[in-house]
Amino acid sequence: MPVLVIAEHDGASLKAATLNTIGAAAVIATFTNQPIHVLVAGYGALAAAEAAGRVAGVGKVLLADAAQLADGLAENVEATVLNIAMDYSHILLPATAYGKNIAPRIAARLDVAQISDIISVVAPDTFERPIYAGNAVARVQSNDPVKVVTVRATGFDLAASVGGSASVEEIEATVDAGLSQFVSREVTKLDRPELTSAAVIVSGGRGLGSGENYKAVLEPLADRLGAAMGASRAAVDAGYAPNDSQVGQTGKIVAPELYVAVGISGAIQHLAGMKDSKVIVAINKDAEAPIFSVADYGLVGDLFDCVPSLVRELNA
Repeated sequence: MPVLVIAEHDGASLKAATLNTIGAAAVIATFTNQPIHVLVAGYGALAAAEAAGRVAGVGKVLLADAAQLADGLAENVEATVLNIAMDYSHILLPATAYGKNIAPRIAARLDVAQISDIISVVAPDTFERPIYAGNAVARVQSNDPVKVVTVRATGFDLAASVGGSASVEEIEATVDAGLSQFVSREVTKLDRPELTSAAVIVSGGRGLGSGENYKAVLEPLADRLGAAMGASRAAVDAGYAPNDSQVGQTGKIVAPELYVAVGISGAIQHLAGMKDSKVIVAINKDAEAPIFSVADYGLVGDLFDCVPSLVRELNA
């Protein structure tokens, strides 16, 4: 039976986490030798469906286009998925707020156990997922006829966004469940890359001392590197940085090519969110800080001297 990926999108294009989820589906497909289908549920979302059809490895795109799906209300998306769920061996969603909202509803209605936040596919029925803030990895096996799985984006490579030529087939959306109502959405426009998809991230911690220092010290470095700006939970709780910049177990899970941690001690919950980064650079005055245990490069010193010196060197 085919593998189904529920796409997260903005109506015009796919979110990056969807490409990672298709990457996970491709691993399953190598075991089962079955095609990958992608469901795009939305309103006026033909462009997103066509984008999904261009993704390498996708065999078919299902488009459910209806007004009641316009805002991605979980109850309406879930009901639409249930119409076709039994045609698939696996239903995959990204482990984002969108996926975490929908997947449990699908699993409950199918009376199966959800498999959450996988980072590896061992076999079609066996997956690995981190537990205890990433300090251990659990191997989970499921005998359920339909496996509902959420995928940690950092665990899988992005599927190529070009190279595919899948057809787009329209399917019927279910009627509005009437259980919830969309009220409003506040969109934050960023001048920098989005945190979870950025190739370079500069993060600050409590060692910066204030929100003013967070901006004054980190922004020149982030500007020079073309980086997104992140923060530790301690920095967010202290009001130095906005909530949506938090990296960690209770924030965003990231795996950029370069992660620069400035004034971050390296609490377990923060390490769980960034330790899969390709290269980690840590700047901290405490030589015993836990962040150095995962860093590829460490600089022990006063961040108020080290970071401006680094910026000057990069600008030289």
